[in-house]
Amino acid sequence: MNIQFEDSALEDLYTSRKTEDKKYKRLSLDIVKRYIKVVNYLRAARRIEDLYLIKSLHYEKKQGNLKGVDVVWINYQYRLLFYSSPDGSGIVVDALLFEISKHYE
Repeated sequence: MNIQFEDSALEDLYTSRKTEDKKYKRLSLDIVKRYIKVVNYLRAARRIEDLYLIKSLHYEKKQGNLKGVDVVWINYQYRLLFYSSPDGSGIVVDALLFEISKHYE
C-alpha cells in the first residue's frame, strides 16, 4: 500500500522516532515503536482487505461523525487514523495518515 503523511510530525516519528510537535513529543518510545510497526504493516499490505487478516490491528472503517476514516490500533489506548483511497480498478491501495488518537480522550 502507498503511504502518505498529512502531518509532518507523523512522518518524523516514522523516520527518526522523534518529533518536535508537542502533540506527539511525549509519546513513549514503546508507542512510537508500535506506530512504526503498524505503518510497516500498512506498507506491506497490497490492498485494504489484507488488514483484516492482521487481527492485532483491529481494522475498522468508522461511521457517524468520523465517516470515511479508517482506523487501526497501535495498542489498546492509541489509534492511527487515516484516509484510504482506491486506484482505478476500485482496489484500495493508498493511505493518507493524519492522526494518532488517544482512544479514551
